[in-house]
Amino acid sequence: MKSILKISLVLFIGVSLIFSSCKKEDVSQPGCTNPSASNYNPYANSDDGSCISFIYGCMDNLAINYNYIATTDDSTCLYAYDLALGVWDIDPDCEEIDVLGQVVLLNDQLPESIDVQANEEGSLFIYIGESQVSADIDNFGNISVTEQTASIDAGFGVPIPVQIAGSGKVESETDGYMNLTFSGEIDLIPGFPTSFSSTCYIILSK
Repeated sequence: MKSILKISLVLFIGVSLIFSSCKKEDVSQPGCTNPSASNYNPYANSDDGSCISFIYGCMDNLAINYNYIATTDDSTCLYAYDLALGVWDIDPDCEEIDVLGQVVLLNDQLPESIDVQANEEGSLFIYIGESQVSADIDNFGNISVTEQTASIDAGFGVPIPVQIAGSGKVESETDGYMNLTFSGEIDLIPGFPTSFSSTCYIILSK
């Protein structure tokens, strides 16, 4: 009788261990079980609704069109420095200049387009007519023009030294803007220089 009890006990323990082992093997592993998702988990056996579809876009955070939610790079990255280069048509809206009662409109004096050329990485040469202005551009397309002297025809008949400063932005491959201030002095009456200043909002387009 004791032998039968011992055998029964051993069998009961063995069966219990087998069932216990099976239960451990059946432990739920939640995750994304969709193989076409970007976060597919091959070890998951219980879908938890976390699957994320592939999102294509530019994944370089130095690009002007960086897509922070993209999961797959689609080779569409655009860089502000490269976009800035080339010829831009300009549409200026400048403040009038009044020098001793003579009104001058810089809108009429500025060229129809400007030519932006490379200097070195992050720096530009902007040709406004015959004048060259240097500028810096960051990864977001923001343009900075520190105060510098250029020679332009401000409508007084002859080129004169003008201080130019301002900022702007390249917003896309075809659009941008600049805010530039032109200031200086001119001797309409010899020995009596007259100061002038005009701020121009300039729309850029390609």
